[in-house]
Amino acid sequence: MKHQEPDFLHNLRAEFADWRLWFDRAIVLAYAAAAGLFIVGFTMLTEAALHRFKHVEAWQPWMVFLWTPAWVVALVWITQRFFPGAAGSGIPQVMAALDPATPQSQRGLFVSLKLSCAKIVLTSGGMLAGLSIGREGPSVQAAAGVMLHARRWLSPRSGIGDHGLLVAGGAAGIAAAFNAPLAGVVFAIEQLTRGMEPSHSGRNSGLIIGAIVLAGLMAVSVFGNFTYFGVIRVPRLDWSLLGPGLLVVLACGLLGGLLARLLVASIAGLPDRYSDYRRRHPFRFAAACGLVVALIGWAADGTTYGGGDEHTRRMLAGDPGLPELYVPLKFLATWVSSWSGVPGGVFAPSLSIGGGLGNDVAQLTGHAEHAPALIAMGMAGFLAAATQAPLTAFIIVMEMVDGHAMVLSLMSVAMLSSLVSRLLSRPLYSAMAELQMLRLGPVSSEPPAQPAPQAEDGSAASATTR
Repeated sequence: MKHQEPDFLHNLRAEFADWRLWFDRAIVLAYAAAAGLFIVGFTMLTEAALHRFKHVEAWQPWMVFLWTPAWVVALVWITQRFFPGAAGSGIPQVMAALDPATPQSQRGLFVSLKLSCAKIVLTSGGMLAGLSIGREGPSVQAAAGVMLHARRWLSPRSGIGDHGLLVAGGAAGIAAAFNAPLAGVVFAIEQLTRGMEPSHSGRNSGLIIGAIVLAGLMAVSVFGNFTYFGVIRVPRLDWSLLGPGLLVVLACGLLGGLLARLLVASIAGLPDRYSDYRRRHPFRFAAACGLVVALIGWAADGTTYGGGDEHTRRMLAGDPGLPELYVPLKFLATWVSSWSGVPGGVFAPSLSIGGGLGNDVAQLTGHAEHAPALIAMGMAGFLAAATQAPLTAFIIVMEMVDGHAMVLSLMSVAMLSSLVSRLLSRPLYSAMAELQMLRLGPVSSEPPAQPAPQAEDGSAASATTR
């Protein structure tokens, strides 16, 4: 049988015959660019907020003991009163919106343009309070809300549904936040499309990837084509690092799994007096959390405030300047910050804790010359253990430190740390998404007038996430 070569002109005319299809694609790409710019603005706002907090701390150190609790109470009150869907990380909300059990009429409980704006402002407020939180998880929800807004302009026959927009938006948030487009694509595959029907995950995949890359390019266009934590210079790796590397795996797996278990248990609520007090007096509990974070920051010479990006960069540059107990103090500050109920993520604090673990192992085992490599391994290992998303973790770290020479090392540490973490805790975001689904209540044909009616008195705190 004779094979006929493709007719270029015929295929070109057929491709451009339906102008509406291309108009729909242009709408999606325009919203992807808008999502990227949203995250750029979010980045600038959080950095300005943390800078303002450090200015207050430097001006009058004792002010932090009043400043932080007051801001935490205000943020928790605003969140519970007006934006209960903005609490916590934001990634579980996107996963809940993607769940087939979530009716289209109720996706606004988890993701919307209104929640995106609230998430940006409230997370920045958490930075202004000096909490140990990150903006990367919130960037996922914020960008997803922007992308979901595009559906009102798309034609019914565009073939682009809510699932595709949510996946593109969530992954675009990671790409723009970390300046790591490849990490955004992998995050979409590993986390957001898990359990989706092939018709949802495969349709318009090229357009979705294009939207993710375009959102990442928005960050590059503003901040430049740079690696987030600079370029690490490591000597040739050999078998002498096997022992320290296994120590990093074990430490990251155990501590990362413990953090995930604590976050899930504390937010879900346990039959203990602290959880009971949180349910009955959410604002007093928030004030206590703010005071504890301030005390930890005072004990750590201010190194536990914020996400920890600055200290991670200094560790990689060989000038840590951190207290000896930085890792446990940062761990506690991150847990308490999340427990308070303020919107904020754990990506950046996890990278900082993991970097601290790698640096400690390097110093304790006498491998100071390999500290940058062990720090990078610790970052990938702890993030993989805390989130149980090993592929996303090692790709993020690889892109953030230009660690292409360490691909196999980072991959191995991330995979093994995630396996150790699974012995202690369920996957963090999946467990948190299940808690989010409790906010749906009985499924009805009409959207609820008020989401989570018990949120004003704090009794819905168990449905918020980190």
